[in-house]
This record gives sequence, C-alpha cells and structure tokens, in this order.
Amino acid sequence: MSTYDTPSRKHSGYPQRTNGARYKHLGSTHGRLDQFIGGHYADYNLSSLLFAHRLDDSKHVKLEVWSAPNRSKPSFEEAKRQNYRIAHKGEEFGPSWSNHWFRFTLHIPSEWEAYERVQLEFDCSGEAMVYTVEGDPIHGLTGGFGGDRRVEFIIPPEMRDAGVGHLYIEASCNGMFGINDMDPPDPNRYYRLNSADLVVPNMEAWRLMWDFNAIHQVYNTLPDDSPLSKHSLYVANEIMNVFKRGSLESVGKCRRLAEEILGKGWEKQVGKDSEDADKQKGTLWGVGHCHIDTAWLWPFSVTQQKSARSWSTQCDLIDRYPEHRFSATQAQQFKWTEELYPTLFARIKSKVSKGSFQPLGATWVEMDTNMPSGEALVRQFLYGQRYYESRFGFRAKTFVLPDTFGYSSQLPQISRQAGAPNFFTQKLSWNSINNFPHTTFNWVGLDGSQVLTHMTPVDNYNSQCDIGDIRRGMAGHKNLDVSSQSLLLFGNGDGGGGPTPPMLEKLRRARAIGKRSDAGGQLPLVKMGGSFDEFYDSVRRETENGTRLPYWRGELYFELHRGTYTSHASIKKGNRKSEILMREAEYAATIASLIDPDYDYPKKRLDAAWEDLLLCQFHDVLPGSGIAMIYEDAEKKYASIQSSIHAVINEAYSIIYHSSFPISAEEPTKIAGPIFAVNNIPDYPRQEVMSAPISAHTQIESKSAQLSKDGQTSYLLVATKNDENSHGDLMMANPRGLYANPRVQVTKKDDLFIMANSVLSMKIENGRITSIYDKALDKELVPHGQTGGLVIMEDHPNYWEDVDEFHLEKQTHLKFESVHIKEEGPLRAIVGASLQIGQSRIEVNISMDAIPASLRADARSMIRFDAVIDWREKHQFLKFELPLDIYSDFATYDTQFGTVARPTHRNTSWDAAKFEVCGHKFADLSEYGYGVAILNDCKYGYATQGNIMRLSLLRAPTQPDADCDMGTHSFSFAIYPHKGTFVESDVAKVAYAFNTPMRLRYSKDPIDIALEPLALQCPFKLQNAPNVMLETIKRGEDDEFSSHKTDGKKTIVLRLYEHLGGHARAVLKVTGLNIVKAEVVNILEDHLETLKIHSRSEEHILTSTEEADEEESCGDKKKRPPKDDGSSAIKLSFRGYEIKTVRLTIEDSHHKDKDGKRERRESECSWVKI
Repeated sequence: MSTYDTPSRKHSGYPQRTNGARYKHLGSTHGRLDQFIGGHYADYNLSSLLFAHRLDDSKHVKLEVWSAPNRSKPSFEEAKRQNYRIAHKGEEFGPSWSNHWFRFTLHIPSEWEAYERVQLEFDCSGEAMVYTVEGDPIHGLTGGFGGDRRVEFIIPPEMRDAGVGHLYIEASCNGMFGINDMDPPDPNRYYRLNSADLVVPNMEAWRLMWDFNAIHQVYNTLPDDSPLSKHSLYVANEIMNVFKRGSLESVGKCRRLAEEILGKGWEKQVGKDSEDADKQKGTLWGVGHCHIDTAWLWPFSVTQQKSARSWSTQCDLIDRYPEHRFSATQAQQFKWTEELYPTLFARIKSKVSKGSFQPLGATWVEMDTNMPSGEALVRQFLYGQRYYESRFGFRAKTFVLPDTFGYSSQLPQISRQAGAPNFFTQKLSWNSINNFPHTTFNWVGLDGSQVLTHMTPVDNYNSQCDIGDIRRGMAGHKNLDVSSQSLLLFGNGDGGGGPTPPMLEKLRRARAIGKRSDAGGQLPLVKMGGSFDEFYDSVRRETENGTRLPYWRGELYFELHRGTYTSHASIKKGNRKSEILMREAEYAATIASLIDPDYDYPKKRLDAAWEDLLLCQFHDVLPGSGIAMIYEDAEKKYASIQSSIHAVINEAYSIIYHSSFPISAEEPTKIAGPIFAVNNIPDYPRQEVMSAPISAHTQIESKSAQLSKDGQTSYLLVATKNDENSHGDLMMANPRGLYANPRVQVTKKDDLFIMANSVLSMKIENGRITSIYDKALDKELVPHGQTGGLVIMEDHPNYWEDVDEFHLEKQTHLKFESVHIKEEGPLRAIVGASLQIGQSRIEVNISMDAIPASLRADARSMIRFDAVIDWREKHQFLKFELPLDIYSDFATYDTQFGTVARPTHRNTSWDAAKFEVCGHKFADLSEYGYGVAILNDCKYGYATQGNIMRLSLLRAPTQPDADCDMGTHSFSFAIYPHKGTFVESDVAKVAYAFNTPMRLRYSKDPIDIALEPLALQCPFKLQNAPNVMLETIKRGEDDEFSSHKTDGKKTIVLRLYEHLGGHARAVLKVTGLNIVKAEVVNILEDHLETLKIHSRSEEHILTSTEEADEEESCGDKKKRPPKDDGSSAIKLSFRGYEIKTVRLTIEDSHHKDKDGKRERRESECSWVKI
C-alpha cells in the first residue's frame, strides 16, 4: 500500500502516539525515477500501457509497394499509375536516396470506435510522406529509433466512420541526417520496414508520461536547494508508488497526483489559454521552428521533400494545438513547395493569412555571409522579400540566420535597407574560445546602421522543450538587467521535421509549472501564440527602443568552422566567377537595351541564374561543409550559369558592338576585320596585357607586342586610349604597339632568377622568393633572413574537420624544385616553377608585365602567380605566404561593400581567435608611405600574423566528403606593392580588374561600331569622390522588359558605395541619356528620395576634372570652352561605407526609319584608331 492510501492520511488530527519509522528519501530515489518509462522494466512500467491494440495482418492492413527506378523522384500522379506488388514488414528497401511508394488499404475494427484515437504507425527507418488518394501531401514521418522519431499518422474521423481507409506513403531511403550522418554516405544502404501497423494508443497513459517527464525534469534541472525541485522528487516518487501494472484506473490517480506540481485543474486552464494564445503573458516566447538545411548531408532534391514533409506536419499540428505558431525561412524552399506540392502550398497560404504559419527570414536561402559578394547579399534579400510579398502579401521584418558561420559587418545596413530591422541567430554560442557577452543587443554595421539582435540564451534552434531548455531561456540570458524576454525556437531541425506533439505537450506543462509562485526566479513563464516580430516589438518597448541595450560594432566573427573559407575550392571558384559574370551581364544587357529598342532585356534568364547562384551560397554549400553529392549539383548549376550568362553577354555585345564576335581558341576565324577588347568595368579606364592564341584570328599576330617562345601565343597591349597621351573612360580598348619603354626582362644565374621592369624587381633563389625591390623608392619589401613562397601545414583539427590554431605550429616551407624561364619579355616575363609534394604536383607561372597594374601615375606592377595543382594530399593545408618589412597593428581585408581591419597581433584571446579570417579579392598590409596587397581570383581564406601575410589555397578534410578537393585546381593570385597606405592606394580597383579580365572581340564592320556612343563610353561617371565605387548597373525590377510593351521609359538602377570609411560628396555624371527622374531607392527599389537633375550647362556643379575631360574630346588637344553635350549631373552624399542605390528613369530617344528599323545615334567623333 502506498503512503497515499494509508489510513493515517484520512485523519485530520495529529496523533499523540505513533509506531511509524521513516527517514527522508535516500539517494537511490533519484535513480528510481529513471525506471518509470521504457528501459529494462518496459513490460512492467508505464510503457506497458501506452498502446491498447496493434494489428498488422493483411485483413486489416493491406500493404503494396512500387519502387521508383534509380534516384528518380516521381510525382504522385506518376506513382499512382504504376503496378504495385504486395509488401511485408521486415523487408529492406534501397539503395540510398531511392524512393518507394506504398499503397495502403486499411480496415478499422468497429470495436475500436470507443477509443479516442486510432493511428497508422509506419516506420520505414527513413523519411516518408503520407498522401491522400487525391494526391494531397498531409503528413511527414520519420522512422528509426532516434530522438526525431515520428511514425504515427492519426486516422481521420471520416475513415474511422467508414471503417476503411486508403492512403499512399512515399518512403525515402535516407534518414533525417542523410545516410551516415557526418561520415561519407554509403551509396548502397538499405532501410528496413519496421512497422506498418494499425494501433490504438491509450492517450491518458501518454499524458501521464508527459506529466511525469515534466516533473522529473524539474527535479533534475532546478538547484538542489530549490523547494520546487525537492517537492517534484517527492511527487514523482509517489506517482511510481501509485501506478499499477495494467491498470488504467491507476493512471488516472497518478495524473491527479501530478497536479501537486502542475496545478489543480491545470489542463483546463492551459486549454483555455491556448484558445486565446495571442493574449498569453510570459517572458519566454515559444515559437515553433524547423531549420531545414537546403543541402548538407543530403542533396537539394531531398530538401524539396523535407520541406513538404515538415510543413505539412506543422499544418496538422496547428489544427490540433491552437496555441502553436510555426515559423519557416528561405524563400527558395517555399518556391519549391509551390511548384512541386501546390495543394500543400495553398494550405500553407491559408495558415499564413491567419498568422499561425509565419514565413520569415527575408532571404532566398539561409546563406553564408562571409564569402558572397555585397551584391549577392543584396540579391538574397531582394529575391527573398519580393517572393514573400508576391505570395503572402508582406515582407519579413526579421532576418534569421541561426546556423551560419559568422556574420559580415555590412549585414545590418543591408538588412535595414531590405526592411528587416530585426536579426536572430544563435551560432556564436558555439564559439570555441571566447564566450560572446550578449543575448539581446544592438548590432552596428560598418556604416553605423543597427539591427536589434537576439541570440537565444537556450543556445540552440532545435529545442526539444525540456525543462532544462526552459530554464536556460532565463538563466542563460546575459542582459537580464535591461530585458527579461527571450526566444525559444523549438522543433527538430537541420534535417527538418519541426515541432512534434510531445514538444507542444511539454510546453503546456512548462507553462503550468511556470505559473507556480515557487517557480519564480527559477523558471520563466512560457508564452505561446506570438511571433518573432511581436517579440522584437516587445523588447523595444521594454528597452526604450533599444537604447538600454549594449552595442556591438563590426563583424560577428565566428570562432569555429574557419576551414570553410577554403574547403571545396572549385565551389569557391564557381561562386566568384559567377558573381563577376552576373555583374558584367547586367551592365551589358542594360546598355544593349538602351541602344536597341528591339532588344528584350533578358530578365527571366538573369533571374534564373541569380536564383541558382543564391541557392549555391547556402551556408553548407558555398562553405564546403557538405557531402560530395551537393557539390556535383552545384558544379552543374555553375556550369549552367556560365553557359546561360555567357550567351547573354555575347548577345548584348553583338548589339552594342554591331557585327562583332568573341575571339576564342575553340572557334578560330579567318575574317580579317579589326580586333578590340571590351572593357567590362564601367567608369574605369584600363591598360593591360592580354594573351591570345595566334590561331584564333588573323590579326592577332600583327597586333602583338610579344610572341611566345613557342610561337603559339600573342601578348597584346590593349588600352582604353584615344591617343598616345590621353585616356578616355572608354569601354573599348584597342591593341597598341610596345615602344622603347617600359620593358620587362628576366635573367638567370645558377639558382638565382631576377625578374625586373623599370619600377620593380623580384628574386627567386633556391626555390623561394628572397627579394621584392621597389626601385623608385629604393625599398626592399622582404625582410632579411625571411623568404616567401608556398607553405604546407598539418591539418588535424579536433572537431568538424575544421582548422585549429595549432596547424600553424607544424609547417613546412616548400621550395620549387624546377625553375625555368618561359618568356623573357619585353611585354611580359614569365618564370615557370614546379614541385612535387607527396602525390601532388604543383605548377606555377610567375609573371611580371612591363606596365603597371593601373593607369595611376605612381602605380606599380603586379607579380602574378597562375597555378595549376593536381592535389592529392589529405589533412594538409596549402598556403602562400609573404613576409614583409612593414609594421602595422592591423591588416585590411576586402569585404562586402567595403573593407574590414583585423589585428596582426595576438594581444587578447579575441585577437588570437582570428588566426584565419575571410577576405574577398584582396588583403592589404600597409604602414605610412607604403603597402603590399595580395590579390586573388577565387580564394577567401587569409591570415596576417605579425609581418607575414598568408593566402589559403587548398585543404583536404575527409568528413563528410572523403575526397574533398582531390583533383586538379587552377587559380591565380598576385602581389601588388603600392605607394602610400591602403586608403591612399587603388588596391580595390586593381583587384576588381584582376577578377574581371577584358574580352577580345573582332568586327566585320568597324564604322558601325564607331557610331555607338554608349559602346565607346560608359554613360555613368563618378566625379569628386575617388572613395566611391560603382558596383552594379542593371534595369529596374519593375520595368516592362518586352520591347513590344514599353511605354518609351526605362529605369536604370545603379548601386554605389563608399569603400574607404569616410564621407563623400560625389557627382554622378550621365551622358547620352535623357533622364526624366532620379531618385534614391532602397535595395528593394522602394522610393526614398527624389534627386535634383542638373544640366551640363549648370557650371557650378561641374568640376575641373570634368572640364579637363572635355578638352580631350575627339582627340583634339586644343583648349576650348566647355559646351552643352546633353549630359546631366546628380549630387550624391555618402557616409563611410554607405550603400546607396539610385534609380534613373530614362526616356527613350530612339527613332525608327520608314521601314520600322532602328536608327543609330551618331556620335560627334568616331573611334579613329580602328
């Protein structure tokens, strides 16, 4: 007999005498509580009562299957038409990633009518989706016996009433976390069908299980001196005493006992709260969430299924739990659902309209933010927000990135310009060295823009709603002095799934316990029924619009996963090349649409390419942290982008440069027309060396300034020049001869190679760089006793196949084994160098040109390295390093729309943690008077330690991709010395040119080319502000892109930014276009401010620079007064690192001749060099 039933409990008086003998609970009671559910005593404890009935015979469950061939993913309509065979429990299905369709005919016994619930339990060891016979996806399932198990589908009332039901289930041969979790997936794994049963659960027994677990967790979680903890131990023990095996009556008694902790009548009260969930009070906001990695341990195609499984289940839970609010991110996943599961998408839209299903996040995918370009980050928001607005009627106000590996310093500005003032993450709780000091704070970006930021103190985005997580939502909060509120994101995630019924049941009980007076200060009160936006609004009210909160300025550097800047080098290359290509294509297509009214701006093709590029920037794709399959998919997407966008560029150039064609080795031509180069960087005059096969065009050899030793390659000196002494802002460059100076040469003496031009020299001795000497300043850049070159480091990290700081302690400086002269000048000198390391072969061409890297008067030449590496090393880290005789406390790194300075010293643990950092096109180390930059065309990992700069080239982790980076890689990097500090240099523009080589073309009709002003000169020119960069030129998002539907007006969008960290008052000069309106817009292209348009005749806005440019017009060097050339000017002011988007409305000035053909506008001067 339990103490609950003893006669003494029935007497109200205190006895005078007693025979009792009792001590308080001994320590063994703690262990006893673990025996009430499952485990060794499962046949005797509560688990034995969880199910009343279970049937799996063919009379009640008829099971048939059709297996889709290979890895195909047929639609429901296709699967339904197939021939099915009888299937049985215990069968195994496979191989990995295959899909199998099961057809169910269920006969439900009439005697089950009295039970609260009947379920189909389907466990295929993998993931599955339940469909109606009409093809509507209605519920996701997760098999296996892990914590994410969800195998029950509740039989709908109409099926129970009819006594028979028909269903389809698509079962996939993969688990929630792929095939083998973090190990490389086994392609031939098979999955067992564990159950396909009709079952009746005893719901009161399940409710007791949830009651008991909550009480048990209170005891385990709260401090030992907590009265509530002690009382919970007592009650849990009493529940075990009262429970009787096989007795549902005892279950009811146990549940009444549980009310000692949960509260009398708690279930009725919480149910009432749930009906009016939006009015609930509390400080821990419970919002359901389902983080679905768009690709990680599974490919994109599986993610499409994961989204549908997860979201269909949440629609079901919303119907069953009125307090449930579910949030989901990533517009790409919504688009997949819309296209592949339209009936589910319609159901989601209905829930969205009622506020229970909450799209948020604002971006196309949850992208990496370290490596994408600034424009790519803008497009993440542009495409994400436009999708949300077009489908759901609103834009997301909260930017959500819970799992990304660090956060760029320009994100606050970009997010604010996209209409998202709130930011949520939690990833910095994973920091390996320093504990991030804030929970709720104002994150301030490079330009001073701020977003209200919350990092859940629960320290995860996949909470299982245990009492430990509930308590951490308060105890882990680092800003309780000014804010009591925090977010609890609950639900299975990474692989999807989302919240489960047990989680919602746990939260109901946590809320009930949180209402107890003795829970105060120990457990927060859970609030359901809210949203992210409401949470942030509440925090603003609580903190006087954020002014009471602390501020964190600059990047949110993540102290983990630093190896992701380098892993899967081919994906990094595909990203960089695609970003550069998109920039060129949009500019070329914009100019073509201005020149030719019959040209249709290829918006759909550009959108499709952008969507694929943005997809591949997902935070487990671009960083290289996924399985091999996703990189096979990404490589195909990059190839498609290259093909599609090269076609866009060539189509546009055929309009801009009429009757011209690309010069390529693959398609040599015998046509004898003139050759020229397209300058594909707007508003940036250039003079560069280009190489081309002599066989590609008949004029290449005659225009050559240098022929290769083997006679196969021509080196052309091309320049955007009108004559010998002046440079226009021309978009075309024609070949020029090489005159007496400048020249470059290379000499050899024993193991010493000296490459030199008039300004710079470099020595390679014993396979290492021993000297880089600036002749003009008599300055040696490499310190005595140190050398530059390749270095390889042992890469055996502790966790996640990441990179740890100790890799720097075990390194080998590599020496080139074979060095030889390949080209001796006079325009370009090349030294070939090679070495064998293990099974890997490294070939590098080191070159120096006779000319400087830019047209700036004091510019130096680059020392360029073109590498081809057959990489076969595993767990090794290859870098290029360069010691410099430069002393500075910080180095400057290229980042989105600006630069970021990071320490070269290791004064603190915060400094030391940044032993590997992310940079884009360059890193620069400068002191007063001089600096050196390392440029690259597809790398992102850098480190500057003291005076040594390093560029990370290749890694070779083996999880989850066993062959990561194995194969042949080709890439380029360069050393660019410069006079002055970084801020005084042109490093950023030289790096852009390094990444954007000019394009060689030939023409059949040079006269026609000369008559296109927009082909000769960029119509947009920035003046008065060398610190402002023109990043993007494109057509406006809301234009009519069909040439047959235009109203005669087009909009051009220009994205500009200040890149050095100071104010600017720029003048945007626009030539050759009839501007009727100019405005500042945000990155979503919403109007912000109307700008005044100044005509050319308004002398007060013109600068002396402009007048000087006019004097050089048409090659006439005689001075003449400025005249009205029809140009316009717009004043633009910038703060440091500000991103500004300008939209110009252009009135079409084209006329058609009597045959309806376009008339070309005539320029006042032709391209005389052709």
